[in-house]
Amino acid sequence: MEDSGHTPRSRARRGTRRSSRPAMLNARRPHAAPEGAGARQRGPMGVELRREGRVLASRRANERRASGAARNRRLRPSAAGGLGPAVGRAMEERGAEPEQRRFTWEEIAQRTGRGPAADERWLVIDRKVYDISRFHRRHPGGSRVISHYAGQDATDPFIAFHLDKTLVKKYMSPLLIGELAPDQPSFEPSKNKKLVEDFRELRATVEKMGLLKPNRTFFLLHLCHILALDVAAWLTIWYFGSSTVPFLFSALLLGTVQAQAGWLQHDFGHLSVFSESKWNHWVHKFVIGHLKGAPASWWNHLHFQHHAKPNCFRKDPDVNMHPLFFALGKKLSVELGEQKKKFMPYNHQHKYFFIIGPPALVPLYFQWYIFYFVVQRKQWVDLAWMLTFYIRFFLTYLPLLGVKGILGLHLLVRFIESNWFVWITQMNHIPMHIDYDKNVDWFSTQLQATCNVRQSLFNDWFSGHLNFQIEHHLFPTMPRHNYWKVAPLVKSLCAKHGIEYHCKPLLTAFADIVYSLKDSGELWLDAYLHK
Repeated sequence: MEDSGHTPRSRARRGTRRSSRPAMLNARRPHAAPEGAGARQRGPMGVELRREGRVLASRRANERRASGAARNRRLRPSAAGGLGPAVGRAMEERGAEPEQRRFTWEEIAQRTGRGPAADERWLVIDRKVYDISRFHRRHPGGSRVISHYAGQDATDPFIAFHLDKTLVKKYMSPLLIGELAPDQPSFEPSKNKKLVEDFRELRATVEKMGLLKPNRTFFLLHLCHILALDVAAWLTIWYFGSSTVPFLFSALLLGTVQAQAGWLQHDFGHLSVFSESKWNHWVHKFVIGHLKGAPASWWNHLHFQHHAKPNCFRKDPDVNMHPLFFALGKKLSVELGEQKKKFMPYNHQHKYFFIIGPPALVPLYFQWYIFYFVVQRKQWVDLAWMLTFYIRFFLTYLPLLGVKGILGLHLLVRFIESNWFVWITQMNHIPMHIDYDKNVDWFSTQLQATCNVRQSLFNDWFSGHLNFQIEHHLFPTMPRHNYWKVAPLVKSLCAKHGIEYHCKPLLTAFADIVYSLKDSGELWLDAYLHK
């Protein structure tokens, strides 16, 4: 019984040892609070230990609040007059951690990089709020494309543009500053809730059907046919000589090569061919750099902005020709006329479009601007790829044509490519709605800015499947050979919500470019003279 430790004497000995231990620990570590001191100690020493424990607990609480406030100030730089300081002070008072903060759409809408909070850019993805005020300059897709969604919900474009979303979210975690308050909707209240939900359901269906998975044989065959045409162009002049007919035929073949290589680089640029982004990027540099003599960085800089906010003035670079050369869109044209601005005789723009539009864009503008772009931005890898194109072109054709002949061939090829490129890319957009960014949902943003051209084997090849412009804009990473499969689902969603699905013949689409320029020019003139 005594050995069992249950006798009063043994309990007394244990109590003595237990009560003496805190004092011993306190002697060794005078600044440490002994565990359970306030609960078990009795007498003057116990009172002293309880007091010391309360002081230490209070000190630690103050330190936590101070460190939390410091993190808030680091993560949320705020311009004078913004909401940042007020929210930060409230957080200091309650000692909240950064991931526990809650925001309203009203707060987020003020962080667009403009106005009172010009130094701040916030956006929302899956109800999480991210501060991209500094990150936007390091964004791999470009500073502008991510900034176009500052102050808005960016969930759908984020899903649309990124392949490995899990990996990307790891890099986004340092930018996380909080999430939407529980009483806030998942996207702006002004957006069509049912339409957003239906499109996201459609997106899930598309993924389950495997329509985002590419058939690499399709793209390999497309590359082979481009290379075959390139070789045929050289063989034509080598075998038949440099007289007029073989010269023009060779130029036509090379113009076709440039147009088709343009559609192929578009596939790689949109990450539509490989499941890993890095392989798409590397082959993209080869196709656009070596086969076309253009920089991949330049294409990415412009094209992803276009997809993020198509036909949105000051956000889509494809409509930057307004107002310097053309008056585009009904609303913008009237606004230009009311402001009494006249950079060009816009009422004649449907006529001079045939002079400064299709024939001149590539040879007179793109040709010099791409070199300026890579040098100004120090894109030396892209410049190296571009030089391989010109070296190969001059080495293969200079012995056959001489200096004058090769310069004439190059200019003629760019002329053919330019006409092909402009008519195809503008038939889907210029006749459509052009305005400032109204921050509508992703589905409506793309549908109001794009239209389709009827499917046929020739139209598919001739346009690089951009006759399915609606499907391409809704699912930019989808491989083009699957557009026709998803088109019926998109039509069904449009019918459900009363949205017009525009689809027209190829020549009608070309004619609509001219008609829309004529209409907007007349609207400008009327406003210029009478308003």
